[in-house]
Amino acid sequence: MGLVTLLLFPIPAFVTLHFLEGTTFHDFLFSTPFDWDVFLIGILVGCVYAIAANKLMQLPVFDNTPLKIDELVNSLNLTIADALFLSLCAGIGEELLFRVGFQHYFGVILTSVFFVAIHGYLNPFNWRHSLYGIIVLPLSFLLGWGYELLGLWFAIAVHTSYDFTLFIAFSKNKR
Repeated sequence: MGLVTLLLFPIPAFVTLHFLEGTTFHDFLFSTPFDWDVFLIGILVGCVYAIAANKLMQLPVFDNTPLKIDELVNSLNLTIADALFLSLCAGIGEELLFRVGFQHYFGVILTSVFFVAIHGYLNPFNWRHSLYGIIVLPLSFLLGWGYELLGLWFAIAVHTSYDFTLFIAFSKNKR
């Protein structure tokens, strides 16, 4: 699943940008230069947000509603290496698709809402899942505006560290 996200998710974004905008593969992957300071700040932001989100998800309102990621993480019995690999795949593949691709045409707000909705967390038929969506929606906006202001590597770092921190927390909590 991680390799599919890493290798296949970016393809529609690249193909669209290439044919409509003339974007080269190099420009697609390296739209912004790597900056260690921005990357490390992104890691810190992702970890802090994940810790806060995990605390919120332990509120009683979530007791009878296991989130999809809880079930997935618990069923996979991930090692730390597995969690890091899946987090990197999602961070890179999804940010290339959503931030470099979708956001270029639809802007931060629509892309961010779509990003959360496509993960199943804005569900009009299950208000508890939508509560989780409300928790992660600001993170999605942060990814979008962070990409605009600080570049792709910031968004990748935030996304990767957020996922990794939650994978580790969910594995330890066995919620």
